[in-house]
Amino acid sequence: MQDLQERVDRGGPAQPLVIARGLTKHFPLKRGFFGGEAKVKAADGVDFEIIKGETLAIVGESGCGKSTLSRLVMGMIPPTSGEVVFDGELVGSTALRMNDFHRQVQMVFQDSYSSLNPRLSIEESIAFPPMVHGLAHNQAVARAHELLEAVGLSPTQYARRYPHELSGGQRQRVNIARALALRPRLVILDEPVSALDKSVEAQVLNLLIDLKAQFKLTYLFISHDLNVVHHMADRVLVMYLGRVAEIGPVEEVFRNPAHPYTRALLASRPSMDPRRRRAGSPLSGDPPNPIDPPPGCRFMGRCTLAEPVCATVLPELSDIGTDAAGETHAAACLAVLPSSGHSLATRMVA
Repeated sequence: MQDLQERVDRGGPAQPLVIARGLTKHFPLKRGFFGGEAKVKAADGVDFEIIKGETLAIVGESGCGKSTLSRLVMGMIPPTSGEVVFDGELVGSTALRMNDFHRQVQMVFQDSYSSLNPRLSIEESIAFPPMVHGLAHNQAVARAHELLEAVGLSPTQYARRYPHELSGGQRQRVNIARALALRPRLVILDEPVSALDKSVEAQVLNLLIDLKAQFKLTYLFISHDLNVVHHMADRVLVMYLGRVAEIGPVEEVFRNPAHPYTRALLASRPSMDPRRRRAGSPLSGDPPNPIDPPPGCRFMGRCTLAEPVCATVLPELSDIGTDAAGETHAAACLAVLPSSGHSLATRMVA
């Protein structure tokens, strides 16, 4: 089996590891005998990049398309349109077939128990993927033991146990070890700590940070917890109803959110400071129907800055500035885009 150390970094450190171009996923629905076919627009023309060695977080309400987007990047579901480029090569092309792509990209899911085969021991669960890809049995078992040590579980104590004999935090450590068994370059983490209590959550998050440095990983981190995102991420992508609302360095986005939806999400974070507590919700109403979204801005019905132009013009993701390190901050809101027709629109400040 070809290990990570033997693979060539084709584009060098300056080239993004992942480039998503126009990723779209529409799920068809039947409305009835005479209603024709409708489509749920789970992801609708999403563009983003993941820089080598960074953690890009995707945040948003339930149903905004976070998990759909992660599965599109992973290749678990085919896109309706769009493409994913991995280190300069188109995923699924003759240059980068899916089998080789999946050696380099692995995923950790939210439900630690259902992610593991209850009939396989922990040792077998971790060793199985390398064996499928050609590693000898004894080498795969040795790698499983090494990874158990790396995630803080003693092989002598845990290797022969089964999933039902472990706690939720221990099972998630096993899932992380299994994801690392093929020596991936990108690990997609889909709500990896949301099912854990806070003390265990902190341990797993710190473990992920240590493993990222140890194995030179890149993370795509999906979460609804903005405090966790602030702790983990280098950049953050905010999604709303299948589209990107805002993207930029995490410190810049958290300090100067440009999109009203981002500001509402940040305002909804729980706080121990009584001066920051709210009597009401910072965001009212429900998202529009993803089957038939409005023609203009999809956030218009819940936005306090909405104007008539927002009902007719779909805002495109556009650069609005850079942070101190020169990283781009972009948003899809007419109120911050020059010449958009919105009364609050101003010139971009470079």
